[in-house]
Amino acid sequence: MPSETADLPAPKKKPRPNARRSGTIALLGRPNVGKSTLLNGLLGERIAITSHQPQTTRDRIAGILTTPEGQLVFHDTPGVHNAKNRLGQRMNELAGSTASAADVVVFVSDVGLTVPSHVRPEDLAILKTIPENQKVVLVINKVDKVREKPQLMDHLASWAAARDFAALIPMSAKKRDGIQQLHKVLLDLVPQGELLYPEDELSDRPVRFFVAELVREQILMRTREEIPHGVAVTIDAYEEPSGTSTKKKSVTRITLTIHVDKDSHKGIIIGAGGKMLQAIGTGARERAERLIGAPVHLDVKVRSTPGWFDDAARLVDLGYGDGAGEKKKPKRTVKSVKSAKKKAAAAR
Repeated sequence: MPSETADLPAPKKKPRPNARRSGTIALLGRPNVGKSTLLNGLLGERIAITSHQPQTTRDRIAGILTTPEGQLVFHDTPGVHNAKNRLGQRMNELAGSTASAADVVVFVSDVGLTVPSHVRPEDLAILKTIPENQKVVLVINKVDKVREKPQLMDHLASWAAARDFAALIPMSAKKRDGIQQLHKVLLDLVPQGELLYPEDELSDRPVRFFVAELVREQILMRTREEIPHGVAVTIDAYEEPSGTSTKKKSVTRITLTIHVDKDSHKGIIIGAGGKMLQAIGTGARERAERLIGAPVHLDVKVRSTPGWFDDAARLVDLGYGDGAGEKKKPKRTVKSVKSAKKKAAAAR
């Protein structure tokens, strides 16, 4: 006699209520919509440089947030724009490939004092590049600047008609309003699984990457618009103090080169009597010391490398080639720095 349950489907496995979740989230959008500010707000740590200049972010930067509930790995990407050179093309390709590989895409747009009732055409163009089956959370940033709230509601209605979003969150990344809501939504969307990185890791990038970025951030802050787009920063030497170093010599010594597109830009970066270069170095050193948790000596030089941003070989040399920085990473990462800080504090 056949079993009464022979034709019944197998019971579905219920998710374990206490299982941790883990996944990758790509931050995608136009330049200057606040993706890097959002990354810093989500992490509670300022790892991505920010400025009012477009295309500040040139590389994929992973920020890792680990909580008792799980781990979210955020990938900050360059702003998608109308590329005019090889560097711009690479940035756009990097943003697209990162979004395609992520578990969830956070599409970031923004509003200003005058809120458009429609969705910007450039936003729609980027949105169309995201596969239909991809989970997308829409973040409308900078809502703290909106004076007329009814305008914001009309704008959100236009967005809701553009795509079936997993969630739509108005927020202010700068003020961290909406951060907790976004975190909860994303944690529900990523799959259950083991952590992708150790719990104490903050980023997959080496410390030297962030030091170079800190120098570039100072240039963005202190120079005119035509300078930052033609500037790249490379680390030539990174010497950490040995375990037997004396207190007098326990300094991390870093040699960097600032590459500029034109000879005339060298004078601007160096400044009268070297004052501009000194200010750039001092500002970057202070941030680097907070990042590393130890004294830092920066030796910064300026070199003219004409047309580097449109030269494939030069881009590789300067760290902007395909997969640049992904191979043979130095062992010392932001993770190990944070761990060292904790251990030092516990030993006091």
